[in-house]
Amino acid sequence: MRIGELAALVGVSTRAVRHYHHLGVLPEPERLANGYREYRLRDAVVLARVRRLTELGLSLGEVRDVLADGRGRELREVLLELDADMARQQEALRERRERLAELLTRTDLDADSTVPAQAAAVLKSVAPGDSRFAGLDREMLTLVASLGAEEERQRFLAMLAPLADPEVAARSHALYARLDELEDAPADDPRTETLARDLAAHLPEPMARLMAGNPADEPRMWALLEELPPAQAEVFRILPRILKGTL
Repeated sequence: MRIGELAALVGVSTRAVRHYHHLGVLPEPERLANGYREYRLRDAVVLARVRRLTELGLSLGEVRDVLADGRGRELREVLLELDADMARQQEALRERRERLAELLTRTDLDADSTVPAQAAAVLKSVAPGDSRFAGLDREMLTLVASLGAEEERQRFLAMLAPLADPEVAARSHALYARLDELEDAPADDPRTETLARDLAAHLPEPMARLMAGNPADEPRMWALLEELPPAQAEVFRILPRILKGTL
């Protein structure tokens, strides 16, 4: 058989056959005197195995290893790993569909609606929408809550959770209002240090430890400072020093 006949018999493309040769998945037969490959029934059997295994979801590297070994034990191990991987994918897909279903029940969808519901509820309580500074803080918190691995996001939300308490949230709102009052003030406004100290006292302990450990040149801190007017930026420049006890 020529390569086209082999490919047609098994139901793959000639390009796929050549790719399998290149990767060592399908042994390349000897060429005839005229330079053509001559395929035999055995080649069709192996190629059919390759097709069946790839349709199950095995990578070509896994297929090559399984066919090179030729024993069922290794194939069983690979298939068990594949089954476990598919189970994880199914669970991830189920969670994504549940998230989509929850989003589709909303009437006020926007781009920030895609933040996980738990995060959205916390952020809404922590940063009210009637403060200009709170709006910026909410955007920053939304960004952080959307980044990193799930475990990291959950730790971050756990740090924010105490701020969602109604009494604590009321104090947060008052602090946001004081920050708004500094919008047009110079960096040396005497209110900056007092406000920074009140913010330090207000932060939950885990968040205070985190902010105390981050130097002022930490990328997210710089991103925030660049967005702020001088006096507001000064509050957050000196806040880490207060938390560390150096001011």
